Amino acid sequence: MTALYPLLMVPAFDPRPWGTLDLSPIYPDRPFKERIGEAWLTADHSIIANGPLAGSRLDEVTQKYGRGLVGETARDAHRFPLLLKFLFPHEKLSVQVHPDDTAAQNAGEPWGKTECWYFVHTQPGAQVGMGLKAGVTRDQFAQAIQEKRAEELLNWVDVHAGDMIYVGAGTVHTLGPGSILVETQQQSDATYRLYDYGRPRELHLEQGLAAIKPDAVAGKVSATPIAADEGARLVLAPYFAVNKYTLSHSQQFATSDPGGATSVQILVAVEGSGTVECPSCKDCPSVEFGKGDAVVVPASADLFRVHPKPSIEFLVSRVPERVLREPKTEPVNSK
Repeated sequence: MTALYPLLMVPAFDPRPWGTLDLSPIYPDRPFKERIGEAWLTADHSIIANGPLAGSRLDEVTQKYGRGLVGETARDAHRFPLLLKFLFPHEKLSVQVHPDDTAAQNAGEPWGKTECWYFVHTQPGAQVGMGLKAGVTRDQFAQAIQEKRAEELLNWVDVHAGDMIYVGAGTVHTLGPGSILVETQQQSDATYRLYDYGRPRELHLEQGLAAIKPDAVAGKVSATPIAADEGARLVLAPYFAVNKYTLSHSQQFATSDPGGATSVQILVAVEGSGTVECPSCKDCPSVEFGKGDAVVVPASADLFRVHPKPSIEFLVSRVPERVLREPKTEPVNSK
């Protein structure tokens, strides 16, 4: 069996009616003939770009290597746990909701979909719709959908570059135009579209209204510095943890939590470039990555180093060990 090594992923560009032809802030010099809404980085169908496993799908490699790739903290040894992607909203996304694990499994899906958004770029006035206004019932919201005024019942939150938003499953939400973000989520595409501004796309009203959780946790999360590291913890939640690093010199990282449990590490560059080097990955050259790229470092790597060229800003997402509480979020104020 081929030894595991850091995997450079090929972005998969997904057309969406709310997307854009101009992805140059992240992917310069790439022309598109369709409006691109998302660049998927670690989906089941994502393709590996480097080394002996080049051309393989991520789900195939996960099935083959199991815990060696995903680590001990992943819920399923043979399913890649996290889906990361860039989003490029040029118009408003549909108003939607994602089911939690129980609702998803009742509908035949393996997992629900809790997610978080890190805003890389924002234009003045960029906002997200986050949860229903205080006191709005499910029936009132259903009526507002029929009357084509669903947006009026959402909390609208201003967002700026560097913000992290946590979106617990069961939260009614949407993205407004004018931002570029990195989404980290459970490996699931379970989405119920509730309202779509008259676009000719299917709605999922019965399932979606049933999936709404009035007590869902959602909102901005404050970053906290990481001791003795040049980084910040953006969010720590039951399904994922996301840190951000800005490096101008080499730094070593581990694939294990302080408790010793290992997890796959997903690096996504949002500015600059660098290389990933894994001393334990025999006969594997360092992996170059830059803005828009994702590198999957297998849990079995133990230690790895990132060398900036000459500087790099990147996110590291992983599955944490035994995190039972959702993060503390700032109060959501209606706009």
